[in-house]
Parts: sequence; C-alpha cells; structure tokens
Amino acid sequence: MRRRKMNKLRKKEARDCYLFLLIWIIGFALFWIGPTIVSFVLSFSKWDILSPLKWIGLENYKFMLFKDPRFWKAVWNTVYYTAFFVPLNIAGGVFIALLMNQKIIGIKGFRTVYFMPSLIVTSVAAAFLWMWVFSPRFGILNFFLSILGIHGPAWLVNEKWIKPAFVIMGLWGVGGSMIIYLGALQSIPTQLYESAEVEGANPIQKFFHITLPMLTPVIFFNLIIGIIGSFQIFTQSYIMTEEGGGGPNNSDLFYVLYLYHNAFRYWKMGYASALAWVLFIIILLFTLAQFKLASKWVYYEAEAKK
Repeated sequence: MRRRKMNKLRKKEARDCYLFLLIWIIGFALFWIGPTIVSFVLSFSKWDILSPLKWIGLENYKFMLFKDPRFWKAVWNTVYYTAFFVPLNIAGGVFIALLMNQKIIGIKGFRTVYFMPSLIVTSVAAAFLWMWVFSPRFGILNFFLSILGIHGPAWLVNEKWIKPAFVIMGLWGVGGSMIIYLGALQSIPTQLYESAEVEGANPIQKFFHITLPMLTPVIFFNLIIGIIGSFQIFTQSYIMTEEGGGGPNNSDLFYVLYLYHNAFRYWKMGYASALAWVLFIIILLFTLAQFKLASKWVYYEAEAKK
C-alpha cells in the first residue's frame, strides 16, 4: 500500500512539474528551436520576404567569404573592439574591485555608484548620453582634454577614433564585472594572507601569488561572457552613427549591425541568416579555445586539494 501511494504521489508530482514547465517548453520551442531551424534553412536560400524562397545551396557562404569586402570589414571592426574592450574590462573590473574591497567609511555607497552605470550601459539612453560626451564642440571629454592642452578629436566622425570611442563607452559599465570580482575577493580565505605576512610577503607578492590565482576562475567566466557580448555589439553603433550606417568608411560597421542591415535594410533574409550562423561558429570557436587554454592558467582550489 505504501509503495502504491508513493508511486501515485510521484506520478502526480511529475505531472504537476511538467504542467508548470509547459509554458516555458512551448516558448522555448516556438521562440528558440523553431527560429533556429528556420534560420539554418534560410542560410542556404535566397529570400526577400515578398518573393518565394529560392534554394541556392552554399552561395551565401561563398559570397560572404570570397566576394563581400564589407563582411571582412565587419569582422575586423568586431575583433578590434573585442581585443581592446575585453582585456581592459577585466583589468578595470579587478582594479576597481580591489579598491571597493577596502574597509573604509562609506564604501557601500562607492560600490553602488560604480555599479549603477552597468545597468544602462547598452541602452539607447546611454548611447545618447555618450553622443554628448563625445561631441567635438560641446562634449565633456574634449573639454577636459582642452584643460590639459590637448585638442580632442571628432570621436564619432573620425575613422581613427570611432572604435576607441566605443571601447571607452563600453568600459563605462565595468561595474557589472566589478561586483563579481568583489564577491570573489571576499571569498578568499584570510588565512592565506596571514600566512603570507608571516613569511614576509609584500602587497605585490600577495596579489600575484594569492589574489590573482584565486580570481582566475572568475576572470575566466568574465572572459567568456565578455567575448560573447563584445561580438554582439549593436545598439551603440546603430544609435551613435548617422542612421546606423556604419560610420565613415564603415569604420564602426560591427558584425551584428551588418547582419541587421542585410536583414532589415536590404531584405536579404537568407544572407543575414548565413551571417548569423557564421557568427555562431566564430563565437563557438573562441569559446572552445578559451576552455582548451583554461587548464594552463585557471586555478581551482578544489582540484588543488585533490
């Protein structure tokens, strides 16, 4: 009797569980699995929404790799942004977290101030704010440079400075990663620092031999998230350049912006789908490479104890 009651109870729990999950499962199937399959099929097709779909095989991929210079320009712009933004974001996050980990009066207020910008770093409002900051005539950034005797560039219309401008803007949200590093710093056992002090270690030695190794799992996490996010930069370039055109000589034509142009400006849905799958492969390769290299520099305390 007890077994029968337990079996009935388990069946009821399983049924209730699937009922609660049903809405999510339907949404996952309709809005993720479905579009993924459709985009994969479209990547081998030519379709402008109004005309019937035409199967063209690998032509979209051949044109992309061998005949489309704007594709390679978009890849270069995105890799440039990633190469500068991700390391600076990690270094800045660790540095600010070290400052915010000090035991001083009002430190919680400082933590809040540094974290707040990360809440709107990719929003349209933030893009308009930074358009004012980068204004060549009235921008606050060039104003401070003029105080130092430096003639500031026309950030958003100068081909050489437009990508650095986006990197600077991205670093405004470094408070998001700072919070994660701060949590990791506060979880480091104090006994390690006490033992190092007994051995006569100075602050620099403690940082490189205790703090940094203990932070490597969190750095690895932020590295992966940073690479994925930087390859998907879109809002800033769309809002801050004229009609999202990609800037002078396509200097800020980032990959996702180019994908958007093909899908919703040129109505090349098949080619845009191919671009989306190539972006997926690029991000996947970068991510797998990082996981492959992680064993050489990421330190896990649990593994060390074994």
